[in-house]
Amino acid sequence: MSSYFGIIIIRITIMELALAFGLLIFGFIILIKGADFLVDGASAVAKKFNISDMIIGLTIVSFGTSAPELVVNIGAAWEGKNAMIIGNVLGSNIFNTCLILGTAGLIYPLAVQRATVRKELPFSIFIILLMFFLANDNLFLGGKDYISHIDGGIFLLFFLGFLYYVYASAKNVGDSEEVEVIQAMPLPKSLLLIVSGMIGLVFGGDLVLTNSVKFAEYFGMEERVIGLTVIAIGTSLPELATSVVAALKKNSDIAMGNVVGSNIFNILLVLGVSSTISPKLIEYNTAANFDIGFLLASTMLLTAFLFIGTRVKPTTGGSLTYTIDRWQSAILLMAVVGYIIYLLVS
Repeated sequence: MSSYFGIIIIRITIMELALAFGLLIFGFIILIKGADFLVDGASAVAKKFNISDMIIGLTIVSFGTSAPELVVNIGAAWEGKNAMIIGNVLGSNIFNTCLILGTAGLIYPLAVQRATVRKELPFSIFIILLMFFLANDNLFLGGKDYISHIDGGIFLLFFLGFLYYVYASAKNVGDSEEVEVIQAMPLPKSLLLIVSGMIGLVFGGDLVLTNSVKFAEYFGMEERVIGLTVIAIGTSLPELATSVVAALKKNSDIAMGNVVGSNIFNILLVLGVSSTISPKLIEYNTAANFDIGFLLASTMLLTAFLFIGTRVKPTTGGSLTYTIDRWQSAILLMAVVGYIIYLLVS
């Protein structure tokens, strides 16, 4: 009898887990579609007020790829799930760098513009080090390890500076740079998309957060690991889709620019907003230093690959293009697979 009831209990638990998994996937779908609706609606409204396509692309469209991470992190901040906040940001950036670029680079070698190699990747390395410094208060200043509201303000200040740099760079390039054309639409439709997108983001984010916690409890996993794996992969799906499509179209410079920009947005904007609006200071678990170290190492490896890879000199003007070859992309993929195995085993 006891064994019989034991089987019943196991079946119920497995059914609950299956339901949580289904709701988690459903939450990711709503979250990503909500971001798409919000971006489309807000872009159309901005277009109606004669804001240029370039400015819309640099602000609203770029924000859209980081909206899932931002919404999930805001929910985690209000519920005090500190490890999940840090894990989501670091995990998303690790998967962007290794999984997305590795996959896109296997499809077609990634061409990277000189500005990305000389300025944006070094800036990415700098903000990773900045995050390490601000989070490890005990190591550098003594006391408990927190990401405070002041730290969040510092991230946001650097984010504003980065936005200005991107705007100035795009403006200097001028009309020679291809800009995505924003489609105009009636104002009521635009507003409906904005409202629907916001509802989708909130509802989808809540589903993702709630059911991710159920996974953590069922498998006995730390919130940090759930943030680094399940949530990070799910919220990185927009970047993965965009980069793979760009690689298939052999427009690989978009794939690299999308990933590097998203990584910068995740640390400066997502973590900046999360830590600024959090009711309490975000406690930092020094176990995340390993994840920061892996992200730093993979970003530096990516930069090194660009200097030792093939370089293409344009025949008709333009700047020197750096290339990540397929074998280098394969190394990035193997690195992230090893990282996931290490997380799950440890």
